[in-house]
Amino acid sequence: MVSVILIWIYILITTFIIGYGVLRLITRHFPYQVKNGDAYVLCGIVCVTVYAQFFSLFAGVGLLANGVLCVVCAGILWRERKNLKALFSAGLGKRVCGRILLIVGIFLLFAYGTSRGMIHYDTGLYHAQSIRWIEEYGVVKGLGNLHCRLAYNSAAFALSALYSMAFLGGRSFHCCAGFLAFLLAVICLKTGDSLRLGRLRTSDFARVMCVYYLVNIFDEMVSPASDYFMVLIAFYIVIRWLELLESGEQTILPYALLCVLGVFLLTVKLSAALILLLVIYPAYRLLREKKWRETFVYFGLGIVTALPYLIRNVVISGWLVYPFTQIDLFSAAWKIPKGVADYDAREIQVWGRGYTDVSRFEIPVREWLPGWFRGLAGIDRLFVAAAAVSVLLLFLYAVGMLFRWWRRRWELLLVQGTVAASFLFWLCTSPLMRYGCVYVYLTFAVALGGIYETVTGCEDGRSDETERGRSLWQTMVKRAALALTILLLLYKGLALGRGILASYENAYWLVQKDYENYETLSYQIEGVTFYYPVQGDQVGYDSFPSSPAKAEISFLGEGLADGFIVKEPEL
Repeated sequence: MVSVILIWIYILITTFIIGYGVLRLITRHFPYQVKNGDAYVLCGIVCVTVYAQFFSLFAGVGLLANGVLCVVCAGILWRERKNLKALFSAGLGKRVCGRILLIVGIFLLFAYGTSRGMIHYDTGLYHAQSIRWIEEYGVVKGLGNLHCRLAYNSAAFALSALYSMAFLGGRSFHCCAGFLAFLLAVICLKTGDSLRLGRLRTSDFARVMCVYYLVNIFDEMVSPASDYFMVLIAFYIVIRWLELLESGEQTILPYALLCVLGVFLLTVKLSAALILLLVIYPAYRLLREKKWRETFVYFGLGIVTALPYLIRNVVISGWLVYPFTQIDLFSAAWKIPKGVADYDAREIQVWGRGYTDVSRFEIPVREWLPGWFRGLAGIDRLFVAAAAVSVLLLFLYAVGMLFRWWRRRWELLLVQGTVAASFLFWLCTSPLMRYGCVYVYLTFAVALGGIYETVTGCEDGRSDETERGRSLWQTMVKRAALALTILLLLYKGLALGRGILASYENAYWLVQKDYENYETLSYQIEGVTFYYPVQGDQVGYDSFPSSPAKAEISFLGEGLADGFIVKEPEL
């Protein structure tokens, strides 16, 4: 746990400074007052991840990468020392002691959870190996030929490698998913303020579902699985976007930067692609107001964010977006064969539908969907059903707006439509709950929040009025929603407490739980030792390089750093 705390402090300092420096540069040209400190940290996380990916194109992401990062941070700190001092002075003036203690308590609680728990199955399969390749070699041509899962290339692995501290010579730590979970937990504290004031907004419904998710992954966030990064960042984008709408924010900049964060989310996991529908709002505003300079800047930021991810894709797999072969632009010698990539893409989809046989890929939705739904856990079935009903209600509401049956700001409907479209995309492709639970939760939450605001009159700015003048049924709905929110938060809080007590073990107080490693056998390829598991397909971190089975590959050059190609069959 102590190791997690120390690494988190380092992550917090470096990401805050980098994020502050970048946002200061942007807001110098496009004036805007950043209102939340977490915006600096999230901006910094995006920046250091993009940096780590670029760095990996030339070398392993280790001591030198961190050294350069620290030098840049020192430069920003020196240049902005007066502004930072003023920022912290103003920030501390707004914070009461109790809130600081609460945040510190959450910090320690989530550091405890990140120090121990269950290691995700796929971490032993390929997450740990992917991170180690980035730590030691950066990027290697044709790495996906060793094991196709190594070609998945999530940006989350580059971030994990940057802050793994493997260069210290001890072990590779995996603390970044837990750090993001901590940030989201702090953001969710605002719902407490809403409950104290006796009013809720749509963003509160989203935060409640975020708390639900945080409790669910509390004993799993020790693992650097890209799913956790994707879900947490998607929650952040939607919550902050809703807050901007609720506060009446008219400046385009915060919306546009959240869209850049959406591009970053796409590099974490491709299943988040439809979050980019949110681009419609800032794009419409920018074009209507003819702000060509801003448009160019935001578009450029998006390109820079995605560029290292796309380059790494081509180097690792030969495909621009692996495993989707519809975009075929390159003919590299190390390119993963099309048949292998297509099989991999289909395997992902059938696995999400509850099958292990890829031949069942062509089964129509009407045949596999009922069996898949029955196979869900009881609470998951309830949320999926609620999300499906929410999609129908949102569709009817959109039609009503077109025919002027209802009057409402289309900006909120865009958010609701984005998460609903993401839910449908997930449902029709690879509906494994851990792949897209965020869309299930948010579709239900934003639809319910919109209904609640309509019923109680919050959407027209009357949320702070007294109860006088309201009809009895509006008051009853408001109080029922407040009571249910409190009960759900208490229930999940108690569930978290029971879970911690049930799984408590007096270990990992100093050093975080290590990756799980498995017994392996070795074999030689052109004089280099490779490993594969004795049983199953998991290897872990220590046996390196490895794959689930003996790889039929050859070197592009003389060693590992030169890359791999598929071995030509012997005649």
